[in-house]
Amino acid sequence: MRSLDIGATGMLAQQMSVDVISNNIANMTTTGYKRQRVEFQDLIYQNQTRPGSTSSDSNTTVPAGIQLGLGVKPVSVYRLHEQGPLQNTGNDFDLAITGEGYFKIELPGGNTAYTRAGSFQVNENGEVVTAQGYRVLPSITIPQDALGVDINDSGEFLAKLPGQVNLSNLGQIELARFINPAGLEAVGDSLFMETQASGTPLTGIPNRDDFGAIRQGFVENSNVDVVEEITKLISAQRAYEMNSNVISTSDEMMGTTTQLR
Repeated sequence: MRSLDIGATGMLAQQMSVDVISNNIANMTTTGYKRQRVEFQDLIYQNQTRPGSTSSDSNTTVPAGIQLGLGVKPVSVYRLHEQGPLQNTGNDFDLAITGEGYFKIELPGGNTAYTRAGSFQVNENGEVVTAQGYRVLPSITIPQDALGVDINDSGEFLAKLPGQVNLSNLGQIELARFINPAGLEAVGDSLFMETQASGTPLTGIPNRDDFGAIRQGFVENSNVDVVEEITKLISAQRAYEMNSNVISTSDEMMGTTTQLR
């Protein structure tokens, strides 16, 4: 009976849906997290009677035919890179991007990763780094005697130094954006890596040429909508139960058949 296999594919598909939803809910307070969504497609069909086939010597054709589907399959887990709400932290080195773009991060191996999580800190050398100690690119060093640091919408680090009237420009953050951000590979720690699907990064100055602006003292929260995720979770649970009912019913039907004398 095909329904046994079809019900199994439905249960596996809804199990993956619950996995994705649970990960979204778990990261509802993760800075810079982008929620995910599962996409499904139907499996191939078995043609018992092909639509449009000839049904008589008079060249009459079958208008619909008999096509039996074989279930469902997941085809992608799509990441939605929409803007998350901003939270005011008051920390001078917390940065949020309003609009398109990703911060560039240097990994220990020399590769460049990308993130929307702008909760930065300063290490023992005065370099602006992530919570894991990875340097923000281009590298910016804060002098030890700096009395304060202002970061404008264009990502310029302006420091007040002793004995100077004017602010000193310590450097400027660059942003990167991709033609297909959904193609970025998530590697954990709120970091993404470039892939062939994402395309090569286009770098630029914040608040120019369609790049987002920098907001000092803010972080971008997760874009997870808890109410929406709970609704999806209930729907996935009901779909899982219905597919299990299909398997139970098919099993009962097979049991009835085996009891025939």
